[in-house]
Amino acid sequence: MSDIVATPLPGETVKITTDPHTEPFWQAAKEERLVACQCADCGHFRMPPTPFCPECQSTEKKWPELSGRGTVYSFAVVHGFPGLPDITVVGAVIDLEGAAPARLVTNVVDIDPDEVVIGMDVEVRFSLISDGWKLPVFRPVTD
Repeated sequence: MSDIVATPLPGETVKITTDPHTEPFWQAAKEERLVACQCADCGHFRMPPTPFCPECQSTEKKWPELSGRGTVYSFAVVHGFPGLPDITVVGAVIDLEGAAPARLVTNVVDIDPDEVVIGMDVEVRFSLISDGWKLPVFRPVTD
């Protein structure tokens, strides 16, 4: 165990752009709700959102709110970042509970990076980023 704690990048360094396919995700995050793109015809979840469903080619989408929980599918620990040599970031791919096979690329925070493991249960938190947007990040489940 080390004294290092994984954190998100400083909010002012994270900038996003939206388009008609991603805007509902970012608007929900701004309200601290985690949603995933789901085909309104066949029910297939997909993240990132795409114009067409990969299963049935439908363009119809809905955005159900998720539980905010997931499990770590994959991760990498990054010590230092350009201009931020003392930061430690755990980039991760999260399986989203209730939205399989959708996965979200994000960060695991508030944990010693040596304690992150594949299969770990995590829950969403929202980190303020530039232009008033919020970024979903995940931390270990505490209950």
